Amino acid sequence: MLKFILKKLLMMIPMLLVISIIVFFGLQATGIDPINFMVSPEVLSANADNVEALRESLGLNDPLIVQYFRWLGNLLHGDFGYAFDGTSIASTLAVRMPYTFELAGYSLILSAVIGIGIGIISAIRQNGIIDYVGRVLAVLGQAVPQFLVGIILIQIFSIKLGWFPAANRVSPGATNQFLDAFQHLFLPVTTLTIGMVAVLMRYARNTMLDVLNSDYIKTARSKGIPEWKVYLKHGFRNAMKPVLVILMFRIPTLIGGSVVVESVFSYPGIGMTMTNAIVANDYNVVMVTTLIIAATMLICSFMVDVLNAIMDPRVRLGE
Repeated sequence: MLKFILKKLLMMIPMLLVISIIVFFGLQATGIDPINFMVSPEVLSANADNVEALRESLGLNDPLIVQYFRWLGNLLHGDFGYAFDGTSIASTLAVRMPYTFELAGYSLILSAVIGIGIGIISAIRQNGIIDYVGRVLAVLGQAVPQFLVGIILIQIFSIKLGWFPAANRVSPGATNQFLDAFQHLFLPVTTLTIGMVAVLMRYARNTMLDVLNSDYIKTARSKGIPEWKVYLKHGFRNAMKPVLVILMFRIPTLIGGSVVVESVFSYPGIGMTMTNAIVANDYNVVMVTTLIIAATMLICSFMVDVLNAIMDPRVRLGE
């Protein structure tokens, strides 16, 4: 098992290296010149020599390969650099990354409880009302894009009903911080949860149906074991193994989807930070945030592989 984990960890290094190369050289190919954002047009035209000296001091005249390894070396030492407006990227991410993980974490827990619960009930009460409604909702949840779901929720619950705020994470001067944070989180968490619930609901239902049609379930029933015990001890426990793997596989998608959802709700997470940086052509921030999101998704994929190997020894044995 230790050998399997080390192998997966070592495989992440070249992946991150390739991603960093694509991000750096891809953004450099856009032709964005940071000097244009640091110096006003009047100064650019009137002080060409001083501007050139500034460019030289920042290393912008160095070959791209030299700039890449300098940027990568700074990242490895924890120096994320500065945005074009002079703010520290590291300090900005230190504040905003927990917000993204908070959003993704609540969505993961809520979608797991609702999706798996409805899926199991749909399998036990096959072709019942809950089953039919659940299948329709599962199709709609997967078909409708997340940004459209967010816009619909804002239109209904924010604009029409006025129950929940449509933007930000907290209200200035809020007296009850917990209630205020809940109100701001409700709509973005619901938006992320709907898509996840749709996937988990269908997969949990199909997996539970396969388990309930297995021979050992029929044997357990023939022995006179109570039906609730058959469902709970033999059915649910065995059906959850593949469902948990699927749940872990959805975490990278959840992190990636938060970029869109944060933009819709102006939620101050890392996704919103990257979106604002793209609009402002601040490629320093875009490079760092893109790399962090990619690294987070790789770590989630690593956790999926480890969990899958723990549950199925054939995976770590290469079968």
